[in-house]
Amino acid sequence: MLKKMLIAVGLAVVTLAATATPAAATEYQSALKIRGIQYNAPGTDDNRCSGGNTSEEYLTIKNYSKTATINLRGYLVKDAAGNSFKFTADHYLQPNDYVRLRGGNGSDSDKNNVVYRDNCNFIWNNTGDSIYLYKPSGAGADSHSYKPSRDDADGNGYITFH
Repeated sequence: MLKKMLIAVGLAVVTLAATATPAAATEYQSALKIRGIQYNAPGTDDNRCSGGNTSEEYLTIKNYSKTATINLRGYLVKDAAGNSFKFTADHYLQPNDYVRLRGGNGSDSDKNNVVYRDNCNFIWNNTGDSIYLYKPSGAGADSHSYKPSRDDADGNGYITFH
């Protein structure tokens, strides 16, 4: 009887742990991780390069290392449909620093922690999507899937992962 109770408790703990984590999250050995995503830009979606709100949609990538500086050159970000952005210029993240990868056009800035995709189309789906971050070698650095109904409790269009 005690053995059956212990097994039942163990299964309940495993089930609880499995449901507490988004199903498609993969934990890689990487200091660079997807911190969060503003998948739904405030206001009505408008992807005009002049006057639109594409730049209000962004992905936050953070260097969680306590000691290493990471150059983003060569890192690749993709969504489930294969839309992608590759960091082609040097952009250094100091330990615990972050960058916001924004849609639209603008001036990239280490000081202001921003890189623009130079593309005015929205990349992240408002209904849910998957995000993949790849190292320059092609190895996975981080990935997450989101669904607003599951992951955005306050409905503000922003989801935090790490």
